[in-house]
Amino acid sequence: MSEEVKMPQMGESIAEGTIVRWLKQVGDTVKRDEPLFEISTDKVDAEIPSPASGVLSEIRAKEGETVPVNAIVAVINGGGAQGATAAEKPEQEAPKQEAPEQEAPGQEAAPQPQAKASAPAEAPQAPQAPPAPTPAKAEAAPQPAAVAPAQDHAGDQQGQAATALPRSAPGSPEELRRTRSSPLVRKIAEEQGVDISRIEGTGISGRVTKNDILSFIENRGAAQPAAPAEASAQPAAPAPARAPQPLRPPAEEPEVGPAPYSEGDRVEIEPMSIMRRRIAERMVESRRTSAHVTSFIEVDFTNTAKLREKLKGEYLNQGVKLTFLPFIIKAVIEGIRKFPIVNSSVWGDQIVYKKDMNIGVAVALDWGLIVPVVRRADEKSLLGLARAVNDLGERARNKQLKPDEVQGGTFTITNPGVFGGLIGTPIINQPQVAILGVGVIKKRPWIIDDAIAIRQIGMLSLSFDHRVVDGAIADQFLAAVRDVIEAAEYTS
Repeated sequence: MSEEVKMPQMGESIAEGTIVRWLKQVGDTVKRDEPLFEISTDKVDAEIPSPASGVLSEIRAKEGETVPVNAIVAVINGGGAQGATAAEKPEQEAPKQEAPEQEAPGQEAAPQPQAKASAPAEAPQAPQAPPAPTPAKAEAAPQPAAVAPAQDHAGDQQGQAATALPRSAPGSPEELRRTRSSPLVRKIAEEQGVDISRIEGTGISGRVTKNDILSFIENRGAAQPAAPAEASAQPAAPAPARAPQPLRPPAEEPEVGPAPYSEGDRVEIEPMSIMRRRIAERMVESRRTSAHVTSFIEVDFTNTAKLREKLKGEYLNQGVKLTFLPFIIKAVIEGIRKFPIVNSSVWGDQIVYKKDMNIGVAVALDWGLIVPVVRRADEKSLLGLARAVNDLGERARNKQLKPDEVQGGTFTITNPGVFGGLIGTPIINQPQVAILGVGVIKKRPWIIDDAIAIRQIGMLSLSFDHRVVDGAIADQFLAAVRDVIEAAEYTS
């Protein structure tokens, strides 16, 4: 008996994953829950355990290959004979054709004509929820119901221009693969009022490419005359006031450009890892999206350092290492309570205030950077925060984080000071509006009442989105954080 190994669904917003490396090879014996292969998604890197014990008899997805969720990537032969795989394969595939709707996510990796033929017929029956006005920031807030009818009509017009592509059920892997396009494509869609899911993509796994969306925008004029007749069929809410903006010039799409070396230069070239490419995309997109400004403040950590020394032994007895970070999180929470704008997101021309304080903590890895999230940090004690920070950091370094643990953050803290950096000017983690940088904390001469004293001094920086956060608010927020740290008065 054989067991199929599938690309796991690592979160409802993740539609595909890239095989980074296989930890076992064909012919190797594997045990259930033993790490089998390593994957990288746009949210997290993780080691995937084996679903069964046996012999790895077949590998269907090579290292570096990106495949949709639920696609079969390997086969484990529980009977120990590799030859049994081929004999058992027809019996395993037959049920898939009888119930194609259950195996739709994996059809792109292993095409099955019968399954594909029935999939479009099933898809339109699912209720269709209209997309949010800003696809790249849809997670920020619920979609206003008043806009739904107008967007539905716009979507119908776009659907005609796109050869009436049948829509998949909301949230299905097919739809996610189409809408999970590059930042440039999503930006063009936002400015032009285009529903990406109505466009038939020609990219990998049906993704909409830049050429797809530009071609669609150029050709949709033919569908516009039909709009009045469609609009009269049923009442529609007023169209959004924001008019489509001119297309961004093609030059904004990242280009390779001329080689940064000359013939005869001693160079070594290696491709970016999946995580590094994601980081690069997000950093450039964030700089393009937010009006970045950074403020700085010096903080006397002496009293907090004394409290930390007092509690360190007690926490260590409970298996928790106590750093300055839990104290800083506590201070940030007090700052957010006084200035909730720093815990918000921008959604079109609206500000979405987040009631939960989900604090992201940047963790430096040997292969990149990841930001796990301490959810509802305001509800945790100092010990609870220390335990959560330790746990997330350790699992991040061991590639054991779940996708849900690296998304949903409302404010981020990064700590360049851990490597001795005086301070940094971090880039905002979208769709947030602020990020706190923590510089190195060390003893320095400090003037108190006209006398020079030796104190534990550190610097904090706040990079903020000047579209909604003014400099005065940013400085007051930093002062509030400083006051809590200097007084060392933390709520339990």
